[in-house]
Amino acid sequence: MKIRLSRYTQGALAVLLTLLCLYLLGQLRGFFNDIWLVLRAVLFPFLAALIITYILQPVVGLLTRRRVPKSMAILIIYLFATMLIVVALLHAVPAVTRQANQLMNNLPSMMNNANSWIDEIMRRKQYLPDALRVGMENALNQVESRVASWFSSLFTVVSGVVSTVFSLFLVPFLVFYMLKDGRGMGRAIVNLWPKEKREEVRELLVRVDETLGRYIRGQLLVMLAVGILTYIGYLIVGMPYALMLALFLAIADMIPYIGPFIGAAPTILLALPLGWPMVLKVLLVNVIVQQCEGNFLSPQIMGRTLSLHPMSIVAALLLGGELGGVLGLIAAVPLLAVGKVIWMQLRPQH
Repeated sequence: MKIRLSRYTQGALAVLLTLLCLYLLGQLRGFFNDIWLVLRAVLFPFLAALIITYILQPVVGLLTRRRVPKSMAILIIYLFATMLIVVALLHAVPAVTRQANQLMNNLPSMMNNANSWIDEIMRRKQYLPDALRVGMENALNQVESRVASWFSSLFTVVSGVVSTVFSLFLVPFLVFYMLKDGRGMGRAIVNLWPKEKREEVRELLVRVDETLGRYIRGQLLVMLAVGILTYIGYLIVGMPYALMLALFLAIADMIPYIGPFIGAAPTILLALPLGWPMVLKVLLVNVIVQQCEGNFLSPQIMGRTLSLHPMSIVAALLLGGELGGVLGLIAAVPLLAVGKVIWMQLRPQH
């Protein structure tokens, strides 16, 4: 005898089962976090190698079409890339190091200026209503504690640089084999499927490859343009540590929507001790650069590469940040794009 449940009862049971699954996942969060820490250490060099592979792939294709053997083409690209990196390091690293040393030397005086600025606000708070005064005290205390924790976290970041550098040594070898045997890897994946499914899987892999390639190469060009424009703007307004801050903002721009705010935050904090005119100038530079990116750079370079709804991108960023931190924020959007390609390929056609 079958028991027929009403539609409302079925919906309520589905909601209860979903909540139960979420609760069980929450209880296993520590276990999944330990697994993710191990996977992140393994995935980082592969993710970096994949990004570099997509950047170099068009150049390798151009050389192979000129009848240059693929291995020789990759070695030629490695040689030129090494020369460019050495030239960039010889010019950029001393400037960034010099600016970082200046920042560390000026940090005590900047903190004193910030403290005097906060003390001035605290002296004048007695003229404010009680509720507003209490709220301002709490806000200032939170800002002071967070700034202190931010500077202390810099030492934690520096301590992780050694392991990151070790992982980066693996990247050139991974890039070489991805560029050389990428098509062979794709054919091996296709051959794992039954014969009647292979053409569909091959088409899916081609679409995923094209989507990731367009996104990564376009995002790199946008980051480069944003970094150059920001650096020029900071030089015009006379902001100290312009190169270091512009480089940080360009890297943070990899994260859609929230990346520009993350990249601009250190600049605004460093501009506060220099006075409100400098803060306004820095804000103006960032607003102009972001307007240029949103209205000119991204539409021209990226176009409608992903065709994703902004709400889905925000949801992916929230989930990626919660699960994987900074790496999750960077990988969230391309993974969402890949998921959309897979869904569009596999969904039933009517």
